[in-house]
Amino acid sequence: MAVEIRRIRVPKTLGATEAMEFEACAALGFQLERANWGHDHFAESAAELLGRHRNDVHRGHALFGAWDGDTMVGRASLGWERDEEAATVELTLGVLPSHRRRGIGSRLLDAAEDVARRLGRSTVVGYSDHPDTESGSVDGPVLRAPDGDAGLAASVATARFASARGYALAQLERVSSLTVAGRLGEVHREFESRAARANAGGYRIECWTDRTPGDLVDAYAAARERMVLDVPAGGVTIDEERWDAARVREHESESIDGDATLLVAAAVTEGGEIAGYTELELPLGRRFAYQSDTLVVGAHRGNGLGMLVKLANLERLAATAPERTVVYTWNADENEHMLAINIALGFSRCGLEATWQRVDDQPGVR
Repeated sequence: MAVEIRRIRVPKTLGATEAMEFEACAALGFQLERANWGHDHFAESAAELLGRHRNDVHRGHALFGAWDGDTMVGRASLGWERDEEAATVELTLGVLPSHRRRGIGSRLLDAAEDVARRLGRSTVVGYSDHPDTESGSVDGPVLRAPDGDAGLAASVATARFASARGYALAQLERVSSLTVAGRLGEVHREFESRAARANAGGYRIECWTDRTPGDLVDAYAAARERMVLDVPAGGVTIDEERWDAARVREHESESIDGDATLLVAAAVTEGGEIAGYTELELPLGRRFAYQSDTLVVGAHRGNGLGMLVKLANLERLAATAPERTVVYTWNADENEHMLAINIALGFSRCGLEATWQRVDDQPGVR
């Protein structure tokens, strides 16, 4: 029986007949993560996936599945900014080991690239994960991104696939983990010391869960808009993101609808500006957290705020969710300052995330 590629509809709710394919897509994500990492810590539940697709005013999404009879054996996930000036579509795709080298990945990529053409987007950006255990001792050619020191073996299957389809390695990010169990006292002491110095410099720490306080939501939107502008981009084309209070609320609803909790810590100036912030995402029922966005606005760098907001959030995590003993984070390999903070906190590398990019000079034309 031939494998069929078809788009997956987003259901209104989970558990209904119309949600079966969507739920199968989420379940396949867990299989793919276990096949790649040996664990499923980076897989999205069906609720998380639905939360992201349901809150789509500012970002569009699409899912494609590859079906061998009644079994989904591969999938592609796409996302893009809903902005007339945006140029990119981002994607991830995966195929079960049992069905690889049969052209399924190429057909999924064809479907994804067709979406980019229909949107008139010139650039497709793809992501692949590579555990440190995958490479071992690297023999032969090594691919390197425009910035940073890390390298990826050119012999890795994903690298061969991406190169054959015209994608270049644009950036490598370190995937790192931190064990936080038993560190509450240590984190508290370091936070108290640094907070006192920050207070003397005109900064206070504000923390919240899930929903940003009304008096800070506009300032938080302004800080979040700087994220894609201020972070190291390597060779990646990154679309600007337009943030306002409504987008902050949509971001929060995505998490809440996905049964996850957001812990946010921010450094706030005397004038009410957010000078730096960090987020921890706590997926429901798991024993770990994701360290997602961390940013210090350019004008406020050099004051130790990056370390300060991370310490504030780690203290909250240890105090309120002690069962979450591990934190994962992702940082551009060339982001020396943030990497230095994470290393000082005790994070250690466990893998790399590769970013691949292909630019079409004539988007919308086959």
